[in-house]
Amino acid sequence: MAAPLLFSSFFLLLGFRHSALASSEPAGQEMDRISALPGQPPVAFSQYSGYVTVNEEHGRALFYWLTEATASPEKKPLVLWLNGGPGCSSVAYGASEEIGPFRINRTGSSLYMNNYSWNRVANLLFLESPAGVGFSYTNTTSDLKDSGDNRTAQDALVFLVRWMTRFPQYKYREFYISGESYAGHYVPQLAKKVHDYNKGQSQSQSRPFINLKGFIVGNAVTDNYYDNMGTVSYWWTHSMISDRTYRSILKHCNFSSTKSSEKCDDWLSYAMNREFGNIDQYSIYTPSCLKLTNGTLPVMRFGNTLLRRRVSGYDPCTENYAEKYYNRRDVQKALHANITGIPYKWTACSDVLIKYWKDGEISMLPTYKELISAGLRIWVFSGDTDSVVPVTATRFSLRHLNISVKTRWYPWYSGNQVGGWTEVYKGLTFATVRGAGHEVPLFQPKRAFILFKWPPTEKKMKCNKRDGMCGL
Repeated sequence: MAAPLLFSSFFLLLGFRHSALASSEPAGQEMDRISALPGQPPVAFSQYSGYVTVNEEHGRALFYWLTEATASPEKKPLVLWLNGGPGCSSVAYGASEEIGPFRINRTGSSLYMNNYSWNRVANLLFLESPAGVGFSYTNTTSDLKDSGDNRTAQDALVFLVRWMTRFPQYKYREFYISGESYAGHYVPQLAKKVHDYNKGQSQSQSRPFINLKGFIVGNAVTDNYYDNMGTVSYWWTHSMISDRTYRSILKHCNFSSTKSSEKCDDWLSYAMNREFGNIDQYSIYTPSCLKLTNGTLPVMRFGNTLLRRRVSGYDPCTENYAEKYYNRRDVQKALHANITGIPYKWTACSDVLIKYWKDGEISMLPTYKELISAGLRIWVFSGDTDSVVPVTATRFSLRHLNISVKTRWYPWYSGNQVGGWTEVYKGLTFATVRGAGHEVPLFQPKRAFILFKWPPTEKKMKCNKRDGMCGL
């Protein structure tokens, strides 16, 4: 990983001077207020949504949706949520089937409440990123074939600075970044951008206005080599592939390379097409949605993303509900979305972005080390029934951070049941969520909420089942 950039070099790379970065649209906060969404139950909290331009020359604008905390929002932290893909929508996944306040009914005609929404304890900011995802757009078509990790992080930083100009009440507020899957790249990369940006601000400021305190990621793509090794190990240890196939994959696949050999591809294809069977790889012990089963099998690619099927997420049917709802003109009008008349339908994921993804870091571990040294609070969680970015992959990656253990492995509780297991390192806490697939808050909403509300701390804890956690 390259050495830290000097402040001046950083902003030359970013493409903006500070004055240009901070300037932007006028404070249009009230214009972004959502009065109510079609079919929405009554709520007491405020909602806002709209666009923030992140690049005037190319016409790139990112769509956001803010759902404020249900009580005392002025006292609660701000949490940004990012979904991965790359190319998948935080509105489709994070907001609509994971941590947001609403769920969509089967017909796409109305919403109902999520009893374990994270906005019970925080203000939630969902961002569709990069441009080309969901309602976020660019007026420069070539941008869709030129996206990558670096520009995604840069645009997200510009978004935050300009969004906080529009919402000054969130300046200096405790701020956390969260996400899952390929957001295992987005989240720490953006955290580093914010950290570097804050270092460049005037030393006379007692605290930065983007008051980043830490980040939390789930089932996160972390390191190509260890993720790939851990994934294939998960397949074998969970009886998804035979001994012969496991040995052949290890023999013919070079996990250190961004390109796979023909032999490697053949064995991966054999595993998926002949041995996996018709299972949901994002949740291996739950039924698949048969309505969308059409014989299309997942596509394996080593490198930036280990595995992706055409329809991503836990239940392909829930994506249908979201696509019905967010393509309604009355919904788009209420959200202040699609104001430029995007010439394509809103979809949960963009196949163009994943196909042409330009750059992806091989490993996020150096970034983790830098941010741990900077004193950020970091939580990593993993649903243990996901075979796409499985718990073994995450554990292999974290083990090679070579950081010391502060609190040894112990179970944490949800009610009277073990909710998962956790281990606390110096600067990072890792937790598993028992019985959860790739989208942890979808499969285990209560356990995910407990983890978010009170993650395992860096203290030895006594059993306290009332609060949900139990430790040494």
